[in-house]
Amino acid sequence: MKEDKQKRRHFVKVMVLAVVVMVLGWGSAAMSDAPQTFELDRFIDPDTCAGCHSDIFEQWNNSMHNLSHKDPVYTRVALFLRQGLTDQGEIEEAESCVKCHTPVGNITGFPLKLSDDLSKTPDIATRGIQCDYCHSAVKVKQMYNNGLVLEPGYGEDDPGVKYGPFDDAEPDFHEAAYSALHQSPEICGTCHDVKHVSFGTDLETTYTEWKNSPYNSDDPDERITCQGCHMFQRPGIPATGITERPENPGAAADYSRERPHIFTHYFVGGNSGVPARFGDAEKADMAVARLQHAAQLELDLSFLDKKQLKIVVSNIGAGHSLPTGVGDLRQVWLEVTIQDKSGDRVFETGFMDEKKELPDDTLMFRTVFGDGKGNPVINLAKAREIITDNRIPAKGKAKETITLDRVLEKGSQIQVRLLYRGMPQKILNLLPGEAMDPLPVVEMAKVSHTL
Repeated sequence: MKEDKQKRRHFVKVMVLAVVVMVLGWGSAAMSDAPQTFELDRFIDPDTCAGCHSDIFEQWNNSMHNLSHKDPVYTRVALFLRQGLTDQGEIEEAESCVKCHTPVGNITGFPLKLSDDLSKTPDIATRGIQCDYCHSAVKVKQMYNNGLVLEPGYGEDDPGVKYGPFDDAEPDFHEAAYSALHQSPEICGTCHDVKHVSFGTDLETTYTEWKNSPYNSDDPDERITCQGCHMFQRPGIPATGITERPENPGAAADYSRERPHIFTHYFVGGNSGVPARFGDAEKADMAVARLQHAAQLELDLSFLDKKQLKIVVSNIGAGHSLPTGVGDLRQVWLEVTIQDKSGDRVFETGFMDEKKELPDDTLMFRTVFGDGKGNPVINLAKAREIITDNRIPAKGKAKETITLDRVLEKGSQIQVRLLYRGMPQKILNLLPGEAMDPLPVVEMAKVSHTL
């Protein structure tokens, strides 16, 4: 009996210990899933960083990273799409943009949601995706919706460790440490993959598109990461998959040692309109150059006797789909013109109307989101499903067929242009208040042929 009691006591102790361990484990898991929060004064103003990294600061200034909070197209469209929502899941998604667009503010307490009074955003947080935010990153907890884990210092008096690609940096102002993360695509992917916070719909998949592409090769000679294009580009060097991507020799900090390559910080994508609105023609031109070294057009005339014109669009330069980003808002389309030998237009498609809007039958490469019942939606907050996605994957092709009402005669002229615009004008025309100027339309590629 005495031995049985001892066994029972031991069993109870073991069970209690197991429960304690489980509770502590659950607590740790809950803690790891909880969003990080910091005091605002732990982050260093980008102007302070400019004191030693002047070249890099100038590259970053007026970049889309710097302007992520101030971008008027983003703010006006996001606030417009937030209006009138009543479904809680849709509201949560609409409110979540600030997590990536105003990251320093979001993790320091303001703004926590899009509908907060953004005019009250602390100045340092209005600087968008900035130096101390990225260079305080130590790991990734999830590959979407800004899953970076940070270890910032304590302001200018105790700036702590800043992480980057060098293992021998000896700065005066802060400590430095080598970080493989800062050379990997994962640090980019945490914000450039976006899932609907309530429905789980993939809203943006730029990182995943790259991950599933030939650029994510095991062969180091074939592998090109996000940084390999977007942080090699500088004026005159588009640095896409079809161009040379020469290294950028220089110094990371003023008066520091020369290195074979310093990653550039222009962070150029396809957006030429927003930098131009802030007076930065250089970055606008760089965006145009990137778009013009991404795609190729070909005509297949072998079926003209059957009244069919075939057009092949190849993604030859982008390490992700064309277009990428939020695939229903970016517009990549075909503008086709056919004239007879007299110069009279006998066919056209893809032309904007007087409102700068495109007709519904435009040959466009995009994602169409749905409400879960097969009905298209233009509001990302309502996106419960992907109805179609005909975007062109990296190194992939799209083939379009145009059916004509006649066999083209000798002397007819065919012209096809592949065009890009960052936002449908149909949405911009719905915005309340002052009319927003149309975003620029960029010719990515063009092909012409006379029969």
